[in-house]
Order: sequence, then C-alpha cells, then structure tokens
Amino acid sequence: MTILIKLILAHLLGDFVFQPRKWVVAKESRKAGAYQFYLHLLVHGLLMMLLVAKADFWPYALGITLVHGIIDLIKLHAQHEKSRRYWFFIDQLAHLISIIAAMWYYNPELIEGMIQIRDKDWLVITILVFLSLPASMLIKTTISKWTPLPDANTASLDKAGQYIGILERWFVFVFIMAGRWEAIGFLVAAKSVFRFGDLRQSKDRKLTEYILIGTLLSFGLAILSGWLYDQY
Repeated sequence: MTILIKLILAHLLGDFVFQPRKWVVAKESRKAGAYQFYLHLLVHGLLMMLLVAKADFWPYALGITLVHGIIDLIKLHAQHEKSRRYWFFIDQLAHLISIIAAMWYYNPELIEGMIQIRDKDWLVITILVFLSLPASMLIKTTISKWTPLPDANTASLDKAGQYIGILERWFVFVFIMAGRWEAIGFLVAAKSVFRFGDLRQSKDRKLTEYILIGTLLSFGLAILSGWLYDQY
C-alpha cells in the first residue's frame, strides 16, 4: 500500500509542484511539439523511481509515464476554454486509474489492502502536498465560472489568496491531527474578522458569495483530509 501512496505523491509533485506555468502554456500551444511536454514526462518517471526505490518497478514506471503522456495529449487536443474545468477533473481521474491499474499488475495484494493504510507518515506527506497547489487548483477550477470581474479598487498581492488558502488548509489539518478542534474555530473567526472589512467596503453580494464558497471549500477539503487521516 505504501508504494501506491508514493506513486500518488509522485503524481502530485510532478503535475503540480514541479511543473512550472510556462511548461503548461508551452504544452497547450505546441502540444506534442513542445519539449516541455517530454520534460514533464521525464520528471514523472524519475519521481516514481526515486520514491518507490525498487529496481524491478521500472517497467511499470515506464508504462505509467507513457500512459500519462497519452492522457495529457488527449486533454490538450480535446479541451477548449469552456471545457477546461471538466477536462481538469477527467485528466486527474484518468491518471489515478492508470496508477491503480499499474499497481494491480505489479502486486494485486497491494490493491486489495487499499483501504488499510499502515504507513501514516507517507499518508501525511501526501495529504499535505494535496492541500497545497493541487487543492488550490481544484478550488479555483470548481468556482471559476463565478469568478468576479477584476476591479482596480480590490487589487491584492500576487497569488496572496492562493498562499493564504494553502496555509489555512495546512493549519486545519495539523490541528485535526493534534486533536485541537477549537483552534480551527479560532482560525475561522480570525479570517472572518479580516474578510469582514473587505466585504463591507465592496458592498458586492456576488463577491461575498464567491469568497464564502471558496473559503468553505478550502476548510472542507482540509477537514475531510483530517477525517480521512483519523480513520486510518
């Protein structure tokens, strides 16, 4: 089971943490003609071999990498501006299925024990990575259709909201691990105090609802991750 968690961790690192935005832009414009596409696959393959650390796993790592490239190419050719949100979820689900399928061929017993995670250290690392950039992208994609028009009067620091969201999710998860649920309430109250002034000054109901949806999704993902951790 630990190998499966490591493969998911390798995917999260390769697809979100170690893939610069300029690589994504290059792939979307030149598809398979972009050298960044092959660098992306190389990073995935190396991460899998590094984390799994088993010499006999290389054929499966190669297979997962090749399937990853095929899935990415399908997404790059099929998606357009309006369907980008849907293809994000389809793409990630397809990658997860390919990883599970490879693990089934490598060792069926690992998949049979999928529900029982024994190595909590790898689980914690994987959850923390998920709650960073992957969760930010998930929330952003989910509420993208309600994104308010930019306003010069509401300008903020570059990516400040993204980093605030990552930190708050990490805090919530750590509080749950420590059994300090009251600290989560304090965090919600503190954020509400800071947000109240912005919402009161904007007098924009749509902006208020947009912020509330994003905040609830952020806290919800962190709490769900903490609950999953407690179950194992």
